[in-house]
Amino acid sequence: MAMIAVEHLTKRYGRQLAVDDISFRCEPGTVTGFLGPNGAGKSTTLRMICGLTTPNAGTATVLDTTYRSLPNPGREVGVLLDASAQHAGRTGREALTLTAKVLGVGNGRVDELMEYVGLSKAAGRKRVGTYSLGMRQRLGIAQALVGEPRVLILDEPANGLDPEGIAWMRRLLRDFADRAGTVLLSSHLLREVEAVADQLVVIGRGKIVAQGTKAELLAATGVIVRGLDQGELHEALADAGLSATPGSDGALLVDADAEAVGRAAAAAGVVLVELRPADTGGLEELFLSLTSSNAEEALIS
Repeated sequence: MAMIAVEHLTKRYGRQLAVDDISFRCEPGTVTGFLGPNGAGKSTTLRMICGLTTPNAGTATVLDTTYRSLPNPGREVGVLLDASAQHAGRTGREALTLTAKVLGVGNGRVDELMEYVGLSKAAGRKRVGTYSLGMRQRLGIAQALVGEPRVLILDEPANGLDPEGIAWMRRLLRDFADRAGTVLLSSHLLREVEAVADQLVVIGRGKIVAQGTKAELLAATGVIVRGLDQGELHEALADAGLSATPGSDGALLVDADAEAVGRAAAAAGVVLVELRPADTGGLEELFLSLTSSNAEEALIS
């Protein structure tokens, strides 16, 4: 059973198509990184999953039903969409205690979570309005975890965290998923997503432009080749029907296996000085290649 299932989800704001017929699933025991440039439709999608925005078409379900249909949603789904949207006049402990009461959870859970997210007793006595953004993020994570949910939906949870806090967040999410939980994580911190995510969903201009496991999407394809005479090598590859793209260092990237490239060079009498598998550029390169043409045109998130 998919813990989160998005099927043909679409949302318009007037003439603007913010989310355009997207579908993806999040399975138990996984962290799904939901990526895209500002205005790509990430936040709108998360709000539709959580029942805060009504789609024009399609469905979004959590645990085989809509979020609004869950009897006590916070006991099943932990949500953090905006760490700043907290009552500034309450203390951190008061805010967490109120969440626990609403969800029907004992006060012992409050003390446990304050310690778990790294908020001291002194911090718990301070008003939320005096908190740094990083402290609000920690409090927001604690509120998402109060009900001991099976699913976490988080929008930019690492904003405002220092390097130690980001490492803590990574461990927390990995541990949650390893205990059969499901995490849907939207973030612009690509290296952190790459470090923790099992699956990736990339959105641009409201459409999904890539999705799959991290291993699938980040796998390098083709080979890097260099010859004594690059001009002759390029011509030999073209004669063999192999597409070659010049790299910044003068080598050629060929979308073929090493044997095909070697045979083409040998048939033309071209001496090769380098032939190796292409390197993956990681999540950052994938993200830029998929979304660079989308970023400036997307207006709504």
